[in-house]
Amino acid sequence: MTSMAATETDLAQRVLEMVGAGIEAEVAVERHALALTRFANSYIHQNVADETTSVRLRLHADGRTATTSTTVLDALDELVRRTVDAMRLAPADPTWPGLTPRTPLGFSGNLDEETAAASPDERAARVRAFVDQAGGLDTAGYCRTSSTRIAYANSDGQHLTAARSSAAMDGIARTATSDGLARLAAVRLADIDGTVLGARAAAKARAGADPVELPPGKYEVVLEPAAVADVLQFLAMYGFNAKMVLDRQSFLQLGEAQFDPSVTLVEDASLPDATALPFDAEGTPRQRVVLVDKGVSAALVHDRRTAARAGSGARSTGHAIPGGASFGAIASSLRLLPAEGPAPVEVDGPAADSSVAALVAGVERGLLVTDNHYTRVLDPRTLVVTGLTRNGVWLIEDGVITTPVRNFRFTQSYAQAFGPGAVLGLGTRAVEQPGPWSEAGFVAPAVRLASWNYTGGASG
Repeated sequence: MTSMAATETDLAQRVLEMVGAGIEAEVAVERHALALTRFANSYIHQNVADETTSVRLRLHADGRTATTSTTVLDALDELVRRTVDAMRLAPADPTWPGLTPRTPLGFSGNLDEETAAASPDERAARVRAFVDQAGGLDTAGYCRTSSTRIAYANSDGQHLTAARSSAAMDGIARTATSDGLARLAAVRLADIDGTVLGARAAAKARAGADPVELPPGKYEVVLEPAAVADVLQFLAMYGFNAKMVLDRQSFLQLGEAQFDPSVTLVEDASLPDATALPFDAEGTPRQRVVLVDKGVSAALVHDRRTAARAGSGARSTGHAIPGGASFGAIASSLRLLPAEGPAPVEVDGPAADSSVAALVAGVERGLLVTDNHYTRVLDPRTLVVTGLTRNGVWLIEDGVITTPVRNFRFTQSYAQAFGPGAVLGLGTRAVEQPGPWSEAGFVAPAVRLASWNYTGGASG
């Protein structure tokens, strides 16, 4: 690791030594840098950069647990005193699972130093390319770069360091009656091409102009990766979260064929394109977990509390989140594996690439959907979600995209939409979308589904 990472290690060790004997302690020191270039009305209106070092301390003694954090590095003794005092006043913690024992880390994360050090000019060049490709349409969005370096230490002897980088671009082009979206995330800024994304957004915007209103109902759909990533988000939170399963708040039944046989979902932070850190908030290395194996619900993600509660040899998979005792473990690098087939190429029109066009070609009558947003779970037990389409919807007739369509409101069980027999095709290109709650996103291809339940227009 770099000398900067060594500084984080030193800070973690200093805090650990301040705690003293007789208390179980864990410390995480995280240095996070984020740079963001935002644009609207086709010009850059904001460029900001921030670098913060935070220290998180968790203590346990006499059956009680407390966690605090600070960004004030010259008052670490105060952090320790405050945490000890909070621990003594905390309620009993009967589910304390103990600290992570010494466990080797086989992978230290995907860090691209050029992305971590990217200049405002490098981000601005991608914005300029995006705007130029829009050909006079109004554009808005952002280009960001970030990096994280982290050191973890606990009083049981677990010591880990890791680093990661991430880049993303998310932008729209706009006509008077439509928006077109292009969105991509990657480990390396070099893999973000503003020219390609701007051309895609503009093509979608122009193809979506003057949409018509269709009646609500159940439609066959082709969901592009942005919409599929929203499904993966809810599966991560409410499906494969072991606490939700143990609390009987998840639809998941291990060993049952709950998904279409074409569906394989993998959680793996060690892949070369993964933007997640390689260990979790408890200092447990993240494991590769096949959550769905050819349609069969095969595994969950655990933190130490849920693993202890589950028994039967269950172990943490390395997916604890800070402050996650009440919510459980979350998959941080979830991906839906694409279909095998020829490498896709960019195509003109609303479809993002030739693999999306191939899915569209099989639809007799249905919808091509770019994105879903404002999605909220109505029933975690069945994973019924409501939300809105946005940034481009088109009617498909006899395998051809024919008419732009106004946005819909939907109410749909995500589990049912991907159930046995419900997935009619997968794209051959999986791409990462920027994450909704962190800078690690979800990787997904486009998906053709037999049915999606639209309950009305966006206005009601």
